[in-house]
Amino acid sequence: MVYFDVKPLGDLLKEFFEQHRGSDYFDGVTVVNSWPKVVGPFIASHTIDLSIKNGVLFVRVDSDALRHELNYSKSLLKKSLNDMVGKETVQEIVLN
Repeated sequence: MVYFDVKPLGDLLKEFFEQHRGSDYFDGVTVVNSWPKVVGPFIASHTIDLSIKNGVLFVRVDSDALRHELNYSKSLLKKSLNDMVGKETVQEIVLN
């Protein structure tokens, strides 16, 4: 009789990314996907571009006033995003 090690698809995908791209890649994807949950639908709809590289989250928004307001909330955003990932993935936020 043959027995297979059955795992949830999510666990298999996580293992794949950790082996082929490293866990940092998977954590970065989690940060980017968590952005709308952390900032809410209004800010998410005004976010033009979002990327993370080497612990720096680059955020581009379509409003100078919104960028100015987000600048005051950087530490709270960083903490909330890192809480979503479960570790210190975002070390800095750059607003453009």
